Amino acid sequence: MSQPSQFSLLTQRRFGPFFWTQFFGAFNDNLFKTALLVALTFDTANWTTLDPGMLNNLIAGLFILPFVLFSATSGQIADKFDKARMARFVKLLEIAIMLVAGIGWLTQTLWVLVAAVVGMGLHSTLFGPVKYAYLPQHLKSDELVGGNGVIEMGTFVGILLGEVAGTLLVGIKPWGIELVAGGTLLCALLGLAASWRIPPSPAPAPELKISRNPFAESIRNLKFSRQNRTVFLSMLGNSWFWFYGALMLSQFPLYAKDYLHGDHSVIMLLLTVFSLGIGAGSLLCEKLSGRKVEIGLVPFGAIGLSVFGIDLYFASVAYTNTAPVDAIALLGLPGVWRIMLDLVLIGVFGGLFIVPLFALIQTRCDQKHVSRTIAGMNILNALFMVAAAGVAIVLLGQGFTIPEMFLVTALLNACVAVYIFSLVPEFLMRFLAWLLIHTGYRVRTIDADRIPEQGAAVLVCNHVSYVDALVIGAASPRPIRFVMDHRIFRTPFLRWIFRAAKAIPIAPGKEDPFMMERAFVDIAEALHQGELVCIFPEGKLTHTGEINEFRSGVAKIVERSKVPVIPMALRGLWGSVFTRDKSNVFERSFARGIRSRLALAVGQPVAPEAASPEYLQQQVLALRGEWK
Repeated sequence: MSQPSQFSLLTQRRFGPFFWTQFFGAFNDNLFKTALLVALTFDTANWTTLDPGMLNNLIAGLFILPFVLFSATSGQIADKFDKARMARFVKLLEIAIMLVAGIGWLTQTLWVLVAAVVGMGLHSTLFGPVKYAYLPQHLKSDELVGGNGVIEMGTFVGILLGEVAGTLLVGIKPWGIELVAGGTLLCALLGLAASWRIPPSPAPAPELKISRNPFAESIRNLKFSRQNRTVFLSMLGNSWFWFYGALMLSQFPLYAKDYLHGDHSVIMLLLTVFSLGIGAGSLLCEKLSGRKVEIGLVPFGAIGLSVFGIDLYFASVAYTNTAPVDAIALLGLPGVWRIMLDLVLIGVFGGLFIVPLFALIQTRCDQKHVSRTIAGMNILNALFMVAAAGVAIVLLGQGFTIPEMFLVTALLNACVAVYIFSLVPEFLMRFLAWLLIHTGYRVRTIDADRIPEQGAAVLVCNHVSYVDALVIGAASPRPIRFVMDHRIFRTPFLRWIFRAAKAIPIAPGKEDPFMMERAFVDIAEALHQGELVCIFPEGKLTHTGEINEFRSGVAKIVERSKVPVIPMALRGLWGSVFTRDKSNVFERSFARGIRSRLALAVGQPVAPEAASPEYLQQQVLALRGEWK
């Protein structure tokens, strides 16, 4: 039976009102900021004598300053109080801020508007922990990636439409300023109306005492998050994306005006292309991930961010036009479509990068600490975006051109990605698994939801090929510790991959009894820690395609740890390039070709007392025989 589309969530009260509340918030933030930046860029003389390039980066930095100062407190508030009530309070605050901004617009008082920028930063700071902690409370595990994708799509479409509206409204003469003032107030009222339909979201920690020292609480938040290495490094990866995005987006007004020689409509075009790419990438995540948290997409996204960021530099250098143009005229110039393609693909790969990170953080952090974890991430986001503003100011001061800044950002992204993935090899392992099953094979999973999302279990499967572990790992929502022959574990070059994946090497008792016993100890420790452990009870690859006799080691493991056993069966790999067919003179057959079909079926859990090798072999045989 086909799964409902992720867009069906928009029709449900548990998701729809919340989506529109955050959408109008993102829209209003960017309508206001963009209108101000465009006014300062194209009408500088009427507002200030300061350099517009400096002002653009300064305003971006001031907007995120509240994230640094108040994120920890907002995370505590979101964990202590009902999130629906919090959303309504934030919307009321937004209305007050827009009233103050209206005064600044109508009197053309720059510093009142700058104060409103800081106020909108505070509004976003308070709403951030609510936004991402709300979803795990109301969405099922197989809805979380799709829900995050829709939220990210809505956020960036809101950003896009807000930027477009800000650019258009402020350019309407002579009523542009008045239209911006009225439009931002109306949008805040619409957000408040949507928030009243958000269903109750009980506080996970109502007994929590709010710290009066936000700086000490910020440090405590980050220390707590660091206890979970994968979550903390995912937070850093998320924050890096905001550094990358902030550095790119803040240059668009000057890039359009001084480099592409465009008017307001060119700024709007650049923002449209980039934001639509982000939205498309966010929505693609559900399809590419198979409706589960697939962090293998994160390295894929990181590669795209660097490749197309670098190409954007070369495409920009090749641009030679010096005559003033609008958006329509720009699209007719040589080389411009390459720039547009780079921007949209940077957005697509950005969506693939960030959505799985959000879902991973939501699912793997302490569920009583979700809001504070998100708040800690917002602190890091803010610091990274402040750093982005600082880097932009320094690079511009050193004479870097805008294209050169794009190149530096893309190269930095490559370095940061390599560093993070070396620290958390799970990202790379999942990427290799995802790449294999989406390029070399067409994989069908049957009852993969029987792999437990929490708690210890032993997975047993027939051993068909050298890539069995990658196929099984790609189907699992959690990391798996694989037990493998010590000779394969020591294979040159592959050894570091197996170590990174925390594989457990094992040797036959006759060959190395100490290594065998150490493997059993490591397996017991992993199960005691609540991890999944996968073994291939045949002890060797099949040479015929048939299942070999299951050895007694699995019974010893289960007897020690008393955990359930999940039987699984692979079909479709035999005869592929990765199998070991001794009847073939070349040992491996290429007859099946690429993109061949394979399947993984997962059986019902078997109680420890019933998990004899003979019974488990029968279960695996039955699962293999059920496929059609």
